[in-house]
Amino acid sequence: MRLRARSRALRSSPEVLMMPRARIFLLTSLLLPAAIAVDEHQVVVAIRDRIVAHATPGKPGPYKVTIPNTTVSYEMVPIRAGEFEMGSSISDPQAKKDEQPQHKVRVDSFWMQAHEVTWDEYRLFMFERQAGETGNKDAAVDAVSRPTRPYVEMSFGMGINGYPAISMTQHAANKYAEWLSAKTGEFYRLPTEAEWEYACRADASPNASSLDDYAWYSANSHGKYQKVETKKPNAWGLFDMLGNVMEWTLDAYAPYRSEPLQNPWVKATAPYPHAVRGGSWNDPAARLRCASRVSSDPSWKQQDPQLPKSIWYMTDAQWLGFRLVRPGKVPSAEEMYKYWNSGVEQDTE
Repeated sequence: MRLRARSRALRSSPEVLMMPRARIFLLTSLLLPAAIAVDEHQVVVAIRDRIVAHATPGKPGPYKVTIPNTTVSYEMVPIRAGEFEMGSSISDPQAKKDEQPQHKVRVDSFWMQAHEVTWDEYRLFMFERQAGETGNKDAAVDAVSRPTRPYVEMSFGMGINGYPAISMTQHAANKYAEWLSAKTGEFYRLPTEAEWEYACRADASPNASSLDDYAWYSANSHGKYQKVETKKPNAWGLFDMLGNVMEWTLDAYAPYRSEPLQNPWVKATAPYPHAVRGGSWNDPAARLRCASRVSSDPSWKQQDPQLPKSIWYMTDAQWLGFRLVRPGKVPSAEEMYKYWNSGVEQDTE
């Protein structure tokens, strides 16, 4: 029996219906993960087969993707391979300890979404009816785990159409990447910290005097996030890399090493902390720097009434979102599995 059906049957059994809601949540969360771990590898293999079959010659420039069975689209921007100095130099007066030592990093080429994932896109993942999936069944898409229904309205009144999606966990962002890969036949994942910083720098970063032209932050945001692509893009053609909402990366938050690296990724071994980048509408200008790092924290779920805490929502992080990358090379199924499944999504506290 498939996992979703098994979960539905479990919740509707006479014994479970007599339980308080909190106990039902706990029971299903304890029973399902082992089965998910077994089936997920098969799901990933099926998605990779679709991606390989869908592969076309490389696209040299920006291109647009319309999510199948919807009218919702997004643009992908090419980022050429290169080398840069990651972190902040000792001479930088704004440098923080966690941005050092500055070190050389080389990254391969990739495409990056031109703007942060919007509610228009993310709500298709949250609600399958909006994605046109009830009348267009797709086994690969249907097998991907999706968020539970939120207990509050997740935009918190700040806007939906054209606005960035917020308050999702890193696990939720990873699963969105898996879902979108299955939907489109293109491989997506979160950017590594190195890819994110390289894309942010774009050969030059806006200085303090021009920041208003490029970013929404505490001095100009009017206390809320704003629509994507309403400020100037950076030299790559990426919007809102600084400000509007902070962005998840694939990495665990960890101290830097001094030696040169190529395509680094610090895989998480615990639920916290993960590395978050870019600053937000709620931050002062000093936090909106390409080298600035923030570590995720359990307090971002403080208002979550569930026990254990949700693996999908960070209700207190109303300034947190993400965007995805598409590497130039399609990874193996085992690599895809690791990108989309951290294995540490459940809070341990």
